[in-house]
Amino acid sequence: MNLSEQKEIKIDHLKGGEGSVYAKMQDDGKMKIMLARLPKGSSIGLHTHVDSSEIIYAIKGRADFILNGEKGHFKAGEVHYCPKGGSHTMWNPYEEDLEVLCVVPKQ
Repeated sequence: MNLSEQKEIKIDHLKGGEGSVYAKMQDDGKMKIMLARLPKGSSIGLHTHVDSSEIIYAIKGRADFILNGEKGHFKAGEVHYCPKGGSHTMWNPYEEDLEVLCVVPKQ
């Protein structure tokens, strides 16, 4: 799989968030892998991972998040993990775009 060859799509108000997320995705029904870009002022709305977990690795930039009610921050080289049953939201208030690799195993 080569995500860099995938067509980038624009997703407005992802999970009820603000602005747009730009993503290249691959989904084989068992696993969703997404290379995503979150520009300044954009967010991913609060959502719960009922049937899956999510691993988000920051490639470039930084973001703020709330995970299960607790605020946090992560930056390039770090991982944000939302376990199955957990709820999270993420936003980018910074000048630089946040670029992340997201992995969502479907259980």
